[in-house]
Amino acid sequence: MVTKLQRRTASRRKLHLLRTLTNTKSVKRSSINIVKVLLHVYKLKVKLEEIQREYQNLMAIRNEYLMLLKHIQTPKEVKVEKIGEEFVVKVTCNKGGDKLVSILEAFEELGLNVVQARVCCSHFFVMEAIAVAQDQQTTDTKYVAEAILKAIEKQGGEALLVT
Repeated sequence: MVTKLQRRTASRRKLHLLRTLTNTKSVKRSSINIVKVLLHVYKLKVKLEEIQREYQNLMAIRNEYLMLLKHIQTPKEVKVEKIGEEFVVKVTCNKGGDKLVSILEAFEELGLNVVQARVCCSHFFVMEAIAVAQDQQTTDTKYVAEAILKAIEKQGGEALLVT
């Protein structure tokens, strides 16, 4: 059995060893380095939280902007110009439905061949087309505009603007 005196001396040796280890310069340096690293980690954590808040704010603004775009109603606008034998047709309206198909069918019914067309449907339906009459008859621009408007109206009613 170990006596009390032996246990006491053993614990005193251990305490003395711990004191000498903590009083060395290398332990002080490493503790200073640990504090510096912890401070740096804390600063990075604060910056990350700030970036996350800013990202959430930007996403909220983006979502609000997209919701506003959905509710904007643009009037239907059809412009037809005749340049020589070609008709330059510009169409703007809200997107949705098969508007392109209806417009192309209207061109076919009028006897117009589409030579070139450009369509964009990012926020609104926008189409610019160059068409030529099949039988070389002179067709009135108002008649072409009204036929295209009727084709668009098949897809849904909107405010009309013919120019």
